[in-house]
Amino acid sequence: MTSFTLDLPHTHIVFGSGSLQLLGRELDGLGVRRVMVISTGGRAALAASVDELIGSLIVHRFESAVPHVPERVVEKARAAAGASAADSLLSLGGGSAIGIAKAVALQAEIPIAAVPTTYSGSEMTPIWGLTASGEKKTGRDVLVQPRLVLYDPALTLDLPPRVSASSGLNAVAHCIEALYAVDGNPLTSSAAERGISLLSHALRAITTNPREMTARSAALTGACLAGFALGTVQMALHHKLCHTLGGTFDMPHADTHAVLLPYTAAFNASAAPEAMRAAAVALGARAAPAALLKLARDIAAPMSLAELGMREADIDRAVDVAVSRPYPNPRPVTRDALRELLNAALVGDPDYIQ
Repeated sequence: MTSFTLDLPHTHIVFGSGSLQLLGRELDGLGVRRVMVISTGGRAALAASVDELIGSLIVHRFESAVPHVPERVVEKARAAAGASAADSLLSLGGGSAIGIAKAVALQAEIPIAAVPTTYSGSEMTPIWGLTASGEKKTGRDVLVQPRLVLYDPALTLDLPPRVSASSGLNAVAHCIEALYAVDGNPLTSSAAERGISLLSHALRAITTNPREMTARSAALTGACLAGFALGTVQMALHHKLCHTLGGTFDMPHADTHAVLLPYTAAFNASAAPEAMRAAAVALGARAAPAALLKLARDIAAPMSLAELGMREADIDRAVDVAVSRPYPNPRPVTRDALRELLNAALVGDPDYIQ
């Protein structure tokens, strides 16, 4: 199984089964003394383990993280960080916790340490998001790049197969978009290709045996590579659509990634042939969009936006938001083409992908 430490320009990574036990030492290396822990309400067991390790450093526990980083929750977290005079933030869990931590750090200018338990990859990026007035906005700032990321595959063993599937496809989406990014480069492309390969094999194994440590370690390694790749380049259509559907319609983040990925890959395939060839090789298939659809089906991921609560009546509003701001994408994004994509994804139409 994989075990390593790595120092990147803004992030120190510790990876390995059991590495949670090193949390106290690693935080001491950052020089922090007053830690605010950020998590969702469902991370009680992990929070208790962390209490045993660094209880003397914890000045506040913020357990109200929710998806899509809503402004009202961020304001509460910022107030708690200020009232407790926290000098650092410790994110425990998946994208919801790290998202709130980033929004706090952006204003408070205090460092983040992250202990991820899903495959969101946000811990490896300087990308922040905030949802206000029904719209999710994103940006980049080195202030939100975690200074420490501690990956412990043992913490992912109880991640349910359905959550693992969607979270893993979220990470694969980071890799696909990195491959055709307007500012892509050989380093991020290599990381993306390796991430796709690791994740696609590991997710199938996890579906069969969720507590198989080798597969969990491989999936978390793939997620780390995916986050690194995405954090280095610009996002395109896929992520724009996921942020639109999440921020405007409160659709589940990872599930939305899982459903849209084959469709956005198919949309861009003709305009990014080299990227799609590389993705196909990493997937061990002839055509990447069809292989992504098959992977989603094989691991029992959600297969349509309707499954997630989207309605046909929502499509025009989604198109309006998605085209409201320019962003780089291999293929020009027109309203009609985007509407066609969303109509197909709404019902899970495989003909769009063939």
